[in-house]
Amino acid sequence: MASNKSIRILLIDDHQVVREGLRMLLESQPGFKILGEAANGAAALAILEKSEPDLILLDLDLGTENGLDLLPKLLEVAPEAKVLILTGVRTEAEHRRAILAGARGIVQKEKATAHLIKAIEKVLEGEVWYDRTKMGSVFSDMLNSGKNKDLSSDEAKIATLTDRELQVINLIALGLKNKPIAERLFISETTVRHHLTSVFGKLSVCSRLELIIYAFKHGLATVPSKK
Repeated sequence: MASNKSIRILLIDDHQVVREGLRMLLESQPGFKILGEAANGAAALAILEKSEPDLILLDLDLGTENGLDLLPKLLEVAPEAKVLILTGVRTEAEHRRAILAGARGIVQKEKATAHLIKAIEKVLEGEVWYDRTKMGSVFSDMLNSGKNKDLSSDEAKIATLTDRELQVINLIALGLKNKPIAERLFISETTVRHHLTSVFGKLSVCSRLELIIYAFKHGLATVPSKK
């Protein structure tokens, strides 16, 4: 990552050997700094009272605690931090809950080092790191659960979107960042950011992830295929 600022990371895992390994691995990478380590929720929250990490690596299985229960508390105390799940838990339902609770991605512990580093970089850039077909399943579930909801207010919001804003939304849903969106639409990155600011305000969403979920739920983009 091209930045002079160190990326401050908080590790939350109940196994000391895992934390020590992650510290050695991550601090060997340029620009990464381990801000603290925690084996449980209380220790993590105590660190967050004094420090502000850019990224939190959270295991879902914390021994006697469930990382899913801790996740909302972490985001409440450190709303600017990105949470990336690094876990050995394979249950897809748990992964879905984590994403919908605000996690920016899921990485399995057995994945290669390069995979984890890439996930960290993408999450810090504002992207979501999650298998595209599984993300499609998450969105499909949300669509099915919301079929009977009164959409009148949302329809009014959507009606205020311009054609260009709809194009930007579609490209965001494809996973594109601002630069490739600008190139596809032959506009500047600054203009892309202006469109996004407008879209966020019109649809009352606060992040790219919320926008993607909103877009799939309301038919502004196509849910990724599960194949």
